[in-house]
Amino acid sequence: MQKKILCAVLAAVMTFSLTGCFGRKNDRDPSSQGSSALSSQQKDDQDDGGVISDIGDGVSDAVSDIGEGASDIVSDIEEGADDLMGDDDIHDGDGDVLDDGLNDSEDLNDESSDGTSPARRRSLTSHTMPEGSNGVTASLSVETAVTALSSEKQGWGQGVQLNDKNQPLSALSFQDRYGKYDAHFIGPDEPFVYLTFDCGYENGHTAGILDTLKEKNVRAVFFVTMDYIRSEPELIRRMIDEGHIIGNHSDKHPSFPEIDTARREQEIKNVENYLAEQFGYTGMNLFRPPAGEFSEQILAEMQSLGYKTVFWSYAYKDWDPDAQMGADKALTKLNGALHNGAIYLLHAVSSDNEEILGDFIDHTRQKGYDFALFG
Repeated sequence: MQKKILCAVLAAVMTFSLTGCFGRKNDRDPSSQGSSALSSQQKDDQDDGGVISDIGDGVSDAVSDIGEGASDIVSDIEEGADDLMGDDDIHDGDGDVLDDGLNDSEDLNDESSDGTSPARRRSLTSHTMPEGSNGVTASLSVETAVTALSSEKQGWGQGVQLNDKNQPLSALSFQDRYGKYDAHFIGPDEPFVYLTFDCGYENGHTAGILDTLKEKNVRAVFFVTMDYIRSEPELIRRMIDEGHIIGNHSDKHPSFPEIDTARREQEIKNVENYLAEQFGYTGMNLFRPPAGEFSEQILAEMQSLGYKTVFWSYAYKDWDPDAQMGADKALTKLNGALHNGAIYLLHAVSSDNEEILGDFIDHTRQKGYDFALFG
C-alpha cells in the first residue's frame, strides 16, 4: 500500500512540476483535505524530497503547494484504505468445543517438538523506539512490533533428556531463550516445586484435591476455562478463599495459533472480566495456552496484556478419567520427576491425582524440597 501511495505522489509531483514551470497554478480545493494525520516517517520523506534548489522562486512556491496537495492525497488514500480494511471480527468460536479432559500434555514423555516461546493489561498504543541513524525518532506501536514476530504454531512437551539435576534439558533451553516474554517452562534453580492444575470440567475430584492442599498447607495455581468457572462457582470461590491462584486458560479453549489476535485477546478478557464481575477476583496475570500450543508472537501478546505464560517442566498422561494408570504407578512417576524449580502440570479430573497428592507432598518434603506458589 505504501509503495502504491508513494508512486501516486511522485507521479502527481512530476505532473504538477511540469505545469508549474509553464506558469499554471495549483487549483486544489482546500475542502478536499483528508482528516487523518500522516505518520512522522511519511512527513520526513516529504521533507527530504520537497525542496528543489536552483530553480526560480516561482517554481519553488509551486512545488511547495504541490507538496501540500500530495500530503492531502496520501492522507485521503490512507484514510480510505483504513475504512476498507475495517476491524477484525471477533467470532463466537463455532467448533471450538471444550476438549474433553483438556489434553494439554499428550505425548509429553516423547521427545519435545522444537519451538519458540511471553499485571494488568499494558497499552497497545504507541511505543517510542530508539533514534535512528537518520536522526528521526520512529514511533512504532507495540502491536506492530508483536505482529512482526514468528506466528509459527508450536507445541510443548518437556521431553525425556535430563541433566544431572533431573531437570529437562528442553525446559532449561526454552526458559533461557524465551524468558524475555515472561514465559516459564521451569522455575528458578532452587529446591522448590510449583503445583498447577488444569480444570476444564469437573469430575468429582477437585474438592478432594483442595482438601489435601489445605491439610498440607500447600497452595497451587488452578488454570480454569470459562465453562468451568460458570459451572463450578462453589469450587472457584473455595479456591480463592483458600489462597490459591486462579489462572487464565481461555474462554473456549481454542488453539491460540489458529485464531487471530483480536480473538485471542477476547478469549483472555472474557475470563478475566467474568471473574472480576462475579467473584471480585482481580489482577489475573497467569496464562496457560490451551493444549500447550503457542507461537513467539502469542507469548509477546500475552506479555503485552500483562500475563506470564506458564508451561510446565513435568506432566504425565493423567487427563483421561477412563485410562488412569493406578495410584502406585502414578505416584512413582511424580516422585521420580522431582527437580529444582519443577512446575508440575496435573489435571483435576484424575482420580489418581486426588488419591496420591498427599503422599506426593510428603515425599517431596522428605527429599528436601518445599512447595511455593507460582506467581
